[in-house]
Amino acid sequence: MTILAIGLTLVGAVCFAVASVLQHHAVTTTEHPDVLDGTRGATRPGELAGRNLSTRHLLAIVRRRRWLQGAGLAGIGSLVNGFALLLAPLRVVQPVGVLAVPLAVLLSAARARRRPSRGVLLGAALTVGGVVVFVVASAGSATTHTPTAAATLVAGLVVMGLVAVLAVAGLSRSGQGPLRCLALASAVAVAYGLLSALVRVAAQAAADTGILSPLVLGCAAGALVAFAVGAWLVQHAYHAGAPEIVIACLTVVDPIVAVLLGAVLLGEGSSTPVTAWVILGAAALTATVGVLTLAHHHPDAVAARAEREDTLAVGA
Repeated sequence: MTILAIGLTLVGAVCFAVASVLQHHAVTTTEHPDVLDGTRGATRPGELAGRNLSTRHLLAIVRRRRWLQGAGLAGIGSLVNGFALLLAPLRVVQPVGVLAVPLAVLLSAARARRRPSRGVLLGAALTVGGVVVFVVASAGSATTHTPTAAATLVAGLVVMGLVAVLAVAGLSRSGQGPLRCLALASAVAVAYGLLSALVRVAAQAAADTGILSPLVLGCAAGALVAFAVGAWLVQHAYHAGAPEIVIACLTVVDPIVAVLLGAVLLGEGSSTPVTAWVILGAAALTATVGVLTLAHHHPDAVAARAEREDTLAVGA
């Protein structure tokens, strides 16, 4: 069952990588409605590029064919990942999705007809390596039990509070930039990590107490909320930065949150020795450094820094 779950997660990683590139393209190439109809005073694209996504702009984006194709692939990836979570523990399934990082890098480079820089490749390699070590170190000691409804509710509220903090930090920064993108993408990843944990809890509870038990229904409602919040925030993340940065955050923060929730709620880390936890921490840190490296060296970030330097030079 574990091998099948890993295989399904690999399929999901491909879906998520392609979806991220398609949706990022739709978000960044859709003209702001105010530019098209001139209904406001500030209608020049340069003036509107620094704004957050408005409701009108978002509605224009979601009607694009590429965005809809990406949404369909993301939905397929979510379903496939959900089936994988029914077959294997969180700490085995979730980190496998890291393969979406190099896939997104290669797809974006192919679309832009450019070779990834050494910094981008190094960031992707650190991210992949860190999460692979995380999976290998955790796969052998993942046991599972069904948590109580109260524990699940408290954990869900705490995690959604963290999502709110990250979302506010990202949305309060107008325009585009790696820090804003990292904050928003991290908020999405935390929400999706909670979503994965709730799916796993619901699967465990359904096997123990039945599919219509309050715990199962509560997890289903919480999972829908987490999915909706993540789906909304990820569009802002695509608007703020490159798809590689977004997908890297998702593949690092999502499994870390899911694994931590699995350890707290499902007892998946109860038999993990201290040395293994040290290795897990080092692997998570390595993957985080990879994401920051990717964000720093990505061509969009380099171009933004050069533009700021030119602006400062002109102002001086």
